[in-house]
Amino acid sequence: MAENAPYTTQLQAGLGLVNETKTLLELWSPGMSASQLYRVALQSGRFPTVTARRLRNIVVECFAPRYLVSGSAPAAHLKRLSATVSTVELTQLMLVFTSRANPILGDFVRHVYWSRYAGGYTQIANDDARAFVERGIDDGKTIRRWSETTVRRVSAYLTGCCADYGMLERGSRSSRRILPFRVSPFVAAYLAYELHFSGVSDNALLTDEDWRLFGLAREGVLEEIKRLSLKGLLIVQAAGDAIRIGWKQPDMEALCDVLAQS
Repeated sequence: MAENAPYTTQLQAGLGLVNETKTLLELWSPGMSASQLYRVALQSGRFPTVTARRLRNIVVECFAPRYLVSGSAPAAHLKRLSATVSTVELTQLMLVFTSRANPILGDFVRHVYWSRYAGGYTQIANDDARAFVERGIDDGKTIRRWSETTVRRVSAYLTGCCADYGMLERGSRSSRRILPFRVSPFVAAYLAYELHFSGVSDNALLTDEDWRLFGLAREGVLEEIKRLSLKGLLIVQAAGDAIRIGWKQPDMEALCDVLAQS
């Protein structure tokens, strides 16, 4: 599982890359490998200010690990949705896939961003990220100890990525204001169905780590599921600690079609 994978410096190849990801999704088609996508992107003229080497890093080091996994299902779904859904909703899905590919980001969001958010803090500084990175190194989360320079850079990547995904204010700064951040019903529906189709039971679904990227523990997830039920996206029956969900869509493709039209 991703949560057991070591922390890496892979975020240095690109942070949120929201606009670049949207462009690459337009250029990508099902069955296309990372190397094929790179060649298509290079020839497209859509990245005029990016060097060939930098573009290759974006495609191979960022886009592919995030979206060309699980049979490229993330890329296929986002491509299907990107034409009709808002940038906010698309960006929240990017947060999920980027955090899965980069466990250091997911853990930072879950353990630092949301603890400070819940604690009433108004800002997160690179020093907060640095303390988190150093603690991870001490806990053996990296394959080897990182240099001082690497620690400093990765700390800035973490806060920068959160800014790209709408959780912190943007701009080049050492301390960033915490922005209001709440999972959209659209993303909640996608995540619930995706976990279901990946084999997660209805009860286990409520405590999956992905929800904590949005600050949601079990009770908060159950409330989101109930809202989805009111929207007619699923049927939920909850009694005590037991929950049963009736899933209205037969697969993710059908769900994406429904979400794109809603």
